[in-house]
Parts: sequence; C-alpha cells; structure tokens
Amino acid sequence: MAASRMRKFAAGGIALGGTVALASWVFGDDNHTKARPNKPFPTRSEQLKALEEEVYDVLVIGGGATGAGCALDSVSRGLKTAIVELDDFSSGTSSRSTKLLHGGVRYLQKAIFNLDIEQYRMVKEALHERANLLEIAPHLSYPLPIMLPVYKWWQIPYYWSGIKMYDLVAGSKCIKSSYVLSKEKAIELFPMLRKDKLCGAIVYYDGQHNDARMNIAIALTAARLGATVANHVRVVSLTKSKDSEGQEKVSGARVRDEITGKEWEVRAKCVINATGPFTDSIREMDQQAVNKICAPSAGVHIVLPDYYSPASMGLLDPSTSDGRVIFFLPWQGLTIAGTTDTPCEVTHHPSPTEADIEFILGEIRSYLSPDIEVRRGDVLSAWSGIRPLVSDPNKPDSQSLVRNHIVHVSDSGLVTIAGGKWTTYRSMAMETLDAAVKTCNLPAVRGSATDGLLLEGAHGWTPTMFIRLVQDFGLESEVAKHLSETYGDRAFSVAKLAALTGKRWPIVGKRLHEEFPYIDAEVRYAVREYACTAVDVIARRLRLAFLNVQAAEEALPSIISIMAEELKWSEDEQKRQHAEAVKFVREEMGQQVNRQSRDKIPINLSREEISNYIKRFQALDHDKKGYISINDIRRGLKRQGESISGTMMHEILREVDVNANGLVELDEFLQLMACIKSGRVTNSRFDQLAQEAQKDAEEEEAKRKAIPVDRSGGGV
Repeated sequence: MAASRMRKFAAGGIALGGTVALASWVFGDDNHTKARPNKPFPTRSEQLKALEEEVYDVLVIGGGATGAGCALDSVSRGLKTAIVELDDFSSGTSSRSTKLLHGGVRYLQKAIFNLDIEQYRMVKEALHERANLLEIAPHLSYPLPIMLPVYKWWQIPYYWSGIKMYDLVAGSKCIKSSYVLSKEKAIELFPMLRKDKLCGAIVYYDGQHNDARMNIAIALTAARLGATVANHVRVVSLTKSKDSEGQEKVSGARVRDEITGKEWEVRAKCVINATGPFTDSIREMDQQAVNKICAPSAGVHIVLPDYYSPASMGLLDPSTSDGRVIFFLPWQGLTIAGTTDTPCEVTHHPSPTEADIEFILGEIRSYLSPDIEVRRGDVLSAWSGIRPLVSDPNKPDSQSLVRNHIVHVSDSGLVTIAGGKWTTYRSMAMETLDAAVKTCNLPAVRGSATDGLLLEGAHGWTPTMFIRLVQDFGLESEVAKHLSETYGDRAFSVAKLAALTGKRWPIVGKRLHEEFPYIDAEVRYAVREYACTAVDVIARRLRLAFLNVQAAEEALPSIISIMAEELKWSEDEQKRQHAEAVKFVREEMGQQVNRQSRDKIPINLSREEISNYIKRFQALDHDKKGYISINDIRRGLKRQGESISGTMMHEILREVDVNANGLVELDEFLQLMACIKSGRVTNSRFDQLAQEAQKDAEEEEAKRKAIPVDRSGGGV
C-alpha cells in the first residue's frame, strides 16, 4: 500500500535563501515519484529574506488548513508561492475542530429530505476528500467507528437507511460498511452507555485526525516543494498598482514580523485571502465598503479522562435537547466531546463559556449510564473555535447564507476563499487556485496535482515503524508510537535529537510530563519546523494544552528552557514566554473558567465534615498560624519523603489560593472541599497532601495515647 502511495508523489526543490528552486520538481503524466525530499527546511530568517527579495506568482494570507492547502496547490502547479500567517500555522479554527474527517451525515439527510442536489454534491465531494486524506497522511489519520444509539424501535430502520445511503454515496471510497448492533452487543462495545430503553445501535465509519499536526504537515509539504512559508507575520495592508488598462489591482501586501517588528512589502501577481473568520478584515483592506461574508459561530469542545469512552469507538448524539449534534470521541488517549454552535464576535482569543461546558456535560449525562458520575471537575481542558458561515457577497439578501464554501474575486483581483470545512480543504484550495490562475493570468505549468500527493512524513511510514524506533534508539514503546503517529517517517529525525535519560531503560527520550509521551526532542524539532513561541509548542506541536491544561502548565518550564537554548532567549524573554503561555492556557484552554465554576460553589458541608476538614487543615498548618504557606507544603512533602521543584509546589498552592495572595486560608480550603464533594474538582494534589498530613497527625496522637501510665514516669 505504501508503495502505491509513493507512486503518486513527485517532488524535489526547496526554497534556499532568497531563491525558490522549482525546476527540479517534475510531475510526470502519471505522477511518478522521485525519492522523498530530504533537504532541511530553510531557516525562518531565510524564509523572511526571500519574502523581502522575491516576486511571487501567489501570496496566500492565512496559515490555517485552507490557506496551507492553497499554498500547496499553488506550488504543485509550478507557481512561485508564498504564505504568511499572523500567528502560528493552525493557531485558529483549524486546531480547534472536532478532529473528524467526515462527509456530513446530517447534510446527506437534508439533501434527501429537501431533494437538494447541492447538499448531495457537497457530501459526495467531502467523502472523496475524506478518503484522500486517509491516503495521503496515514500516520495522522485513521478510520473511526462511531456508534449511534437508538432508543425507539422505529428509529432503527430510519437511521439504518440513512447511514446505508451514506455508505452508498461514498461508493468505492467507503471506509468500512456500517452495521446494526443488538442492545447486548452495543453495551459490550460501549459499556458506559445508558442501558434503560436502549433498543440497539448503528455503527458507521468516518475518519479522525490530529488536526493541528495535519495543518502543519500541509504547510511543511508546501515548503519542501519550494514555497516560502512564514508564521508570525502580520499583513498590515494590501498594496496596489495599475495594470495595462489603468485599473488598480492588488499587487502584494505590506507585512510585519511579529517577532522583531520589522515591516516590508511582499510583491505578488495574485493575493489569496484565506483567513477564515477574519476574511472580512482582509477584504476591507482591499475595499472599505464591502458586504460581509462571514457570520461567525463559536463551537466549544471539552476533554475528559479516557474512562469516559472506549479506546476505539465514538458516539454520536443526533438530536440533543436543543437540536444540535454532539460527538463523543476517543482522541489522543482521552475523550473529546462537542460541539456547540453559538453566534459570536470575531476574536483572535476565543474562550469557552461555563454555559457551553455545562450544556455538553448535560448531554453526556443523558447518554451515559447513571452508574457513571459525570463531574464538572473531570473537564481537563476546554476550548472554543470560531467557524464562519458564509454568505455570497454577490447576493444582497440574507438568504444567501450557505454551509458550503465560496470563492470570490474582487474588482481589484483579490481572491477570497471562505467557509467550508476541514475535510474539504484540498478541493476548496483547488477551486481557489483555478480562479486565481484564470483571474490573474498566472503561468501555471500544470493543473492541480494535490489529489494523492503524500504529505510530510507519509512516504515511508508503516503502522509498525515505531518498532524500529524502539529498537534503534531505545525509546519507550508509548513514546515511539506517538512519534510515529505524529511525524511519520520524519520520527527518526526527531529521535536523533533525544537526550540520554541516564537510565537503563528507556535509553533516550526525556518526558516533558510523566503522564504524556511527549519528549524533549520534539521541542527542538518544533523550532526547526518554525515554532517561535512556547504557545506554538504546547498548543500545536505537542497538543498538551488541548489535552490537559494543568499538565501543560507544569511542562512549561522544561519546554521554555529547551526553546531558550535553541532560540537564544534571554531571562526576560523566557519570563515573557512563560507569562504568555500561562495566559493562553488559562483564558483560551479553559483553566480560568474551570476555576471560576469551582469558586461559585457554596460551601455546603455538614458540621461533621467541617470539623474533619478543619483538623485536616490544621495538620498542614504548622505553628497554627491560621493559613498554609509554601513552607508548610514543603515541610509536608519532606515528611512524606517526597522532593519536588519549587515551581511544582507553587502550582499545588495555586490550586486552592483563590485570592492569589500566596497563602491558603481556611475558607479557601473549605471551598475546595465543597468543590470535591460536588464533583467540581477531582484529584486535588493539595487535598491529598493535607490528607497525608492528617493521617500522620492522627497516628502520632494514637501513639501518645497508647503509652501506659506505668511507663510514662508515673509508676513504681
């Protein structure tokens, strides 16, 4: 299978310094391939220099899935291409998806009931693209069975016929055939499912992927083929010049490097606006009075522990209490649930709301067994992604809103692509470049060559490749699997950067956090893949912030220390990076809303519970000061024979320190106990430490009471 995929890829040519060499990249008529491109990427400074000096056929604004797809499609046609992104690749909506590659079961339902041929074509196209992504990035994407539980007998044939139609529309691109399960079999495969009134279930297949890594792989593939790629570069304004007929046409953009503050102009024959929710802000640079295309909507997802779902079976709630669809899916060893759909304002820093989190938890409770307590405190992270509905600017009425994408060309030649979904990024990019080539008369050597074009890491990847990583480098199996499934055949380059552990096993690969398979080498490799900030690493390169906000914050010091070595950061810059990353985790990844939800819980404890918790508090409060300090925590850990860093001790303190004064008062401790009782907080390290201190105090007291009078000095 890998060999057949390799026959579809042809590459060789890479941007070095200010020169983009595409001459050596040759696509034959049957897309035969040369060897996998192995030249190192140009450094970021070399990419920026090229942006200053070169004149491009195409400049793409926006480094999300669609923008990166446009850059790859453009360079595949032999066009001189550049792409700039304000933040990091996939920093916006493209990293905050439901992680599914799907055709859209709901869209097919509408197509059938409404006899809507446009919806049908959209599903057909998406199913083709789903199959293509599973083929061109097999290390990042895979089939996932999704269960649709049925609680009314008449719904079994109803849903079965709809899902079977989904299979039929996919045709030869069908991943696996759907099937019906009895109640007993459904519970066997998904033991957490609510059993009462369950009639059976239907299982169908879609794809799942690591969205941010897929986005980065698309951008890196474009870079391997000669495109100039630059993240953290803001478009300040569009530049224009007059054509042969005296008409003003967009001829490039003025940009600013957000790292250094330097500004310059990038010259291009065609500019493509692929900025997702920010589409209209770029269009307004072209023409101030424009009809807006985007109607932004916020979609919130939450991450829960792995025990909420089977490791290889998802769940679909087709009709929630308010008509939305909720997915409940295993992902990266944990469970992801979402999404919501709430109108919102466009912002670069969307954050989840408590109402959305509670809505998702409420829907989960209705589908899971009453034996499982769905606790607010089990939410490990939560995020919001802004996805735009789009309207056709050529239609004045409000009925022009569409679920699909649109490609629009302005009078001055600005090409805009907006809307669509992750799965169809490639076909959207192809349509966009078709319009760009036609509008701007670009010298394309060939048509689009991205269908079947293997992405970064796919060429030599096999499902058993991780075994070689274990054998050749001495990595843990879990770490090796993670590297293989994240970097594909580039995992060997990552492993070469791994530091010795000093242990008998594993030999190399120091974990950044004990609960996750991320290692030191990935941070160094991330810098080579243009990661510029700590947030770039914890959010897009490692996904740690999306999986567990507490773990992300705990891993930050190690990550920043490694990045400081690679990027020569000063002490002040390291502190700034830490502050920015902590702000990101707290505001955008749900840590802040988690804490706020906890702080609102009333202290609803019985008299006996309060008495017991006061004893627990006093056991840790050395000298009976009325508060617990960092020294008390250090003393308690020492008594238990444990030694942890000062940073970790401050993290334990901060779990409870609501007023942020560096101390834990009794009312704060009782608030924590009330939250644990209500399920708003789980697995509190501070409470575990206090419990151990209370246990030690009670044992010492028992020993004192056990000494008889005649041995205490009062006997004969």
